[in-house]
Amino acid sequence: MKEELNILIQAQYPLIYLVTSEEERAEQAISTIAQTSKPQRRVYVWTVTHGIVEYGQPRNVTQHNTVSPEAAIEWIIRQREPGIFILKDLHPFIDAPATTRSLRDAIAGFKNTQKSIILMSPMQQVPIELEKEVVVLDFPLPDMGDLNKVLSHHLDSYRGRRLPTDGREKLLRAALGLTKDEAEKVYRKAQVTSGRLTENEVDIVLSEKKQLIRRNGILEYIEEDATIDAVGGLEELKKWLKQRSNAFTERAREYGLPQPKGMLILGVPGCGKSLIAKTTSRLWGLPILRLDMGRVYDGSMVGRSEANLRNALKTAESISPAILFIDELDKSFAGSAGSGDSDGGTSSRIFGSFLTWMQEKKSPVFVMATANRVERLPGEFLRKGRFDEIFFVDLPTPEERQQIFNIHLSQRRGDISRFDLEQLSKMSEGFSGAEIEQAIVAAMYEAFAQDREFTQLDIIAAIKATLPLSRTMQEQVTALRDWARQRARPAAASVAEYQRMEF
Repeated sequence: MKEELNILIQAQYPLIYLVTSEEERAEQAISTIAQTSKPQRRVYVWTVTHGIVEYGQPRNVTQHNTVSPEAAIEWIIRQREPGIFILKDLHPFIDAPATTRSLRDAIAGFKNTQKSIILMSPMQQVPIELEKEVVVLDFPLPDMGDLNKVLSHHLDSYRGRRLPTDGREKLLRAALGLTKDEAEKVYRKAQVTSGRLTENEVDIVLSEKKQLIRRNGILEYIEEDATIDAVGGLEELKKWLKQRSNAFTERAREYGLPQPKGMLILGVPGCGKSLIAKTTSRLWGLPILRLDMGRVYDGSMVGRSEANLRNALKTAESISPAILFIDELDKSFAGSAGSGDSDGGTSSRIFGSFLTWMQEKKSPVFVMATANRVERLPGEFLRKGRFDEIFFVDLPTPEERQQIFNIHLSQRRGDISRFDLEQLSKMSEGFSGAEIEQAIVAAMYEAFAQDREFTQLDIIAAIKATLPLSRTMQEQVTALRDWARQRARPAAASVAEYQRMEF
């Protein structure tokens, strides 16, 4: 990105939009470019609080009457010498007609000059009048080399002992995705908490990433204690996931394997789709982030929803490798094709941006999405190449129902020998995993109210009192199976059983 920025300035691009929250690092990079460019350029910085100040000068050395954006741009136009003019946080003013017109006047006047305006802001907002004139760049977060300088400076200032290479690398990798200031703060926090900074303080550094996710507001950091063995059945899906448990390692890259893109899990509600996604985090040893599409949509400002999605995806990429979990994808993007009449096309733009990101992303972010209603999904999601695989999770087979009873009973009681799992499996034909769990819970409540231990008969009574979803929504379940039989891979090991089941 820095090389690209240097080329744009040398090529006399008049307007550049730099998206970043790291003002200090970005200013230093721009200053270096200005000093090494031919001819050399002076750098000026504008803020709404101080007006225009030459970079490196005290804030009180300001150009008078340049606090307003229009006055600042007019001052810039009058300058004859080559220069780079950084306008910080102009986005609240950029839609004002006078500001937009002033920028267009500046662009017209910069032809055959060595002057460039850089709009620096943590959020991207470009009015339609400037779309053809501006180049948008994302300023990258610190890489391992940048973070190594931060860590070395910290160790020197605290006179810390030398870290072994592997310990230093663990601390650096744990800090990937943080800004320079965030890395400095979390290293100080680890030092104050433990009185040292070694590889044993990696968890303290990782906690800062969780704070980063919480501050984002759109992503949720999920901590799942259950392992993939807590999911009954779905052996084909588990096998597929286990084969890719080391897919993001350097060894896999050296072997020539591409990084997995993602998977879509379709199926009947309550059959473990969300749980398998969450437990994959433990299996792969990667953080899992839930993308809340409801929080992405924000009608308070034009373009805000698109900016929310970009920021969320950028955050996920910054802490990669990671799993991005989207639950009930069919609800998130349902109706996106006809959103022009309902929300001005916001849903369509969000959908298009997400598809483009999925197609073009290079970062190791694995997308795990679940859906219940396949007919609501836009066809573009189901095209080959969007996901590595599409799995269908059907109602559990008799053997899988025994596994599910075994798992849930074992979680609640140490000795389950008094239960006949085969009988319970037969009695619960057509039940989903969630419905089996709720039958056990209902039986426990019944026995608890009578101050006794729950029994096999209590569970059978709860089963008989439950009308499963496979019967209340029989038409939808049948339609989903018919669609998946030719278009998706069964998640269960028994394909014959999967094809035979009817309720």
